[in-house]
Amino acid sequence: MTLFSVRAVRALAVTAVAAVAMAVAGCAALRPLTPAAAPSLYQRLGGYDAIAAVTDDFLGRALPDPRIAPFFKGLEPKDLQRVRQHLVDQLCNATGGPCYYPGKDMKTAHQELEITNDVWNQFTGHLNETMTRFKIADRERNELVVIVGSLKSSIVNH
Repeated sequence: MTLFSVRAVRALAVTAVAAVAMAVAGCAALRPLTPAAAPSLYQRLGGYDAIAAVTDDFLGRALPDPRIAPFFKGLEPKDLQRVRQHLVDQLCNATGGPCYYPGKDMKTAHQELEITNDVWNQFTGHLNETMTRFKIADRERNELVVIVGSLKSSIVNH
C-alpha cells in the first residue's frame, strides 16, 4: 500500500465513524431525554390562589350551617383566619403543592369535638357544593374526595 492510499483509507474511516456518530446522535434527538412529569393535582386545580378561593367559598358555606357552627362558636376572627390558613396549607400540601401544614394531626385536632357522621356528611356536602360552583372536573373532584375521605376516620368520633 502506498502512503497516499493509507491516508485515503484513514480519511474514509474517520468519515465513516463521524457519519455513524451523527446518525446515532440524530436518532437520540428524536427521543425525549426525559418524559414530562404529569401535572400534580395542585397544578391541575390552578395552584395556591385557586385552592384559597375554594377554601373561602367552602368555609363561607360551612360556618353558618347550624349543624357546623357550634364547632366554631367563640372563635375570634384571628382564630378563624388560622383555621382557614391551616385548611389552605393542608389542601395545598395534600394535592402536591409546595405548602407546609404546620397544624396538629387530624385525630389530635378533632378528638374533643365529638364530630358525628351526620356532621361529617354535612361538612362534605358543602365541599361538594363548592366543587360544583367552581366547576372542578370529575378527575380532580374524585381525587379531592379521596384525599378528604382519607381523613374521616381521624376526624369522626365513632
